[in-house]
Amino acid sequence: MQGLMMDYPLTIDRILEHANRMYPHKRVVTRLPDGSMHDYTYGDLYKRVKRLANALVGLGVKPGDRVATFAGNNYQHLELYYAIPCAGAVCHTLNIRLSPEQQAYVINHAEDKVIFIDAALLTLFEGEVGPIEGVKHYVVFGQEGAVDSNLPGVRYYGDLLARGEEEFEWEVIDERSAAGLCYTSGTTGNPKGVLYSHRSIYLHTIGENQANALGLCESDVVLPAVPMFHAMAWGLPYAAAFAGADLVLPGAASDPAVLLDLIVQNRVTVPAGVPTVWNSVYKELKENPRDLSDIRCLVAGGAAMPRELILRFEHEFEVEVVHSWGMTEMSPIGTMSRLSRHHAELTEKEKHDIRATQGQAVPGVEIRIVNDKGERLPWDGIVMGEVQVCGPWITKGYYKEEPTAEYFTPDGWFRTGDVATITEDGYMQITDRTKDLVRSGGEWISSVALENELMAHPKVHEAAVIAIPDERWGERPLAVVALEPDAGGVMREEFSSHLSLHFPKYWLPDDYVLVDMIPKTSVGKFDKREIRRRHAEGQLGA
Repeated sequence: MQGLMMDYPLTIDRILEHANRMYPHKRVVTRLPDGSMHDYTYGDLYKRVKRLANALVGLGVKPGDRVATFAGNNYQHLELYYAIPCAGAVCHTLNIRLSPEQQAYVINHAEDKVIFIDAALLTLFEGEVGPIEGVKHYVVFGQEGAVDSNLPGVRYYGDLLARGEEEFEWEVIDERSAAGLCYTSGTTGNPKGVLYSHRSIYLHTIGENQANALGLCESDVVLPAVPMFHAMAWGLPYAAAFAGADLVLPGAASDPAVLLDLIVQNRVTVPAGVPTVWNSVYKELKENPRDLSDIRCLVAGGAAMPRELILRFEHEFEVEVVHSWGMTEMSPIGTMSRLSRHHAELTEKEKHDIRATQGQAVPGVEIRIVNDKGERLPWDGIVMGEVQVCGPWITKGYYKEEPTAEYFTPDGWFRTGDVATITEDGYMQITDRTKDLVRSGGEWISSVALENELMAHPKVHEAAVIAIPDERWGERPLAVVALEPDAGGVMREEFSSHLSLHFPKYWLPDDYVLVDMIPKTSVGKFDKREIRRRHAEGQLGA
């Protein structure tokens, strides 16, 4: 027997319709390249999305076609987030930080038909993208008048919107049809495509807005410091609109002083970004304090936020940090670290220990940890195992690839490649990536734990730990350290003494290499592949 509920399609146009009907007055603010601000409403967004959808059809875009974006965090990119999937096509957000070879690979692999390019990034696109095929139209936005470009047949966003009709019937019928395409950062080979559906994005939006997740509501002001090309900006452009929250888009701004000014001036309640961004923001706050009393939670994800940095934000600036974990393959939200009522009796140290974890699974995501044999491991907060996940917004395969045992289990769970412990009450602590674990003399050493404790040292700006071959033990940890500008002379013994307070002797790195800056991936994580390459070629450090 089946229930008698309506078959209501879970599609992105329903998110947009809800925002326009319920919150047409709520604001979308963008910082433009010249430092000025563009400010309009969800009602304005709705009208422009309809015109843009008509313009896409006029360009020959058909349901299922891939339409790419090469852009920063701005209102035009937001319009594309809605217009492309609501016209039945697939929004492919290009990672502007990929190498020219990888950029050409993903465009050709996706078979993009149209590419929308932010004028502020046009020179970068032309200089950093290798040979591409099949693109019918290049559309430039963000600049008045013609641009000097060697791209064939350039069109202009403003012209397309001016010609677009005001009415448009949304093209989406099947909630399982493709809506978004994001590629992984390609740190271990060619990037892999993750193809989101309307249904998965809709359900991820609901999951993200649950009270035990971000709990966005109409009184919030959301600032995605995470790039809009990184896992669909963690779903925040959809979640904010569905909740009626104001949205502040920082454009291409990455300067911590600019981000802080945007947060203060717009009374942002939920800023979200990777730990490297918040580390820079913290340094700026120390030199030039701001009033951050409007922030109700500062979201950190994309990599492990050092425990000491969480403590500093909370103790020095009374800002609650919410640790999040996920992956492109997970749309990306998987866990959130929030304190619950039964934590009220804990000591401050115990509370901070919980905040430093990646948190509990968001309802809708199932998590397990397994050993090398694929056997489930206990949730005791001690035993480490590979993290595997399943749920309605988690990929079941990569675009144009058959599922393999490297990434998917026989019963259909996704193998994340992360290693973690999980406590009895479900709080997950990522200890490493499987490829980054140091396997020394039959024991596992967590590079993440060592990095976090090194970055708690007052003279350390950033630290990354890699495994290097060792004749006796198989592998040993090597620490790569970037010092604070005012660190002065540092003896490597200082680091060992600091770490020995927290870890057994066999965990301590055999050496510490000082560098000016630690290389990072296109999404701001430590690029351990590059670090290992430089070490192998004798090009690492001073």
